Amino acid sequence: MLSPTMSAHDLHNQLLELRAERALAEETGVAGIRSYMDDLERDIARSHAAYVGAAVTELATFRGELDGRNFG
Repeated sequence: MLSPTMSAHDLHNQLLELRAERALAEETGVAGIRSYMDDLERDIARSHAAYVGAAVTELATFRGELDGRNFG
């Protein structure tokens, strides 16, 4: 489960680790275990979504700190 306080950097690292796990599964034949791969792909999709959301939020927050609030 993802921690609500993870930074975009932390989430990106988690995503990279999951992708490395998938590559290792493919190299070692574990990819043939459908339930394992389904869970892993689901974890990768969720991690990717969390990373993108955190990155956008961090960028918007930083922009707000630099430029002030947008109106309109």
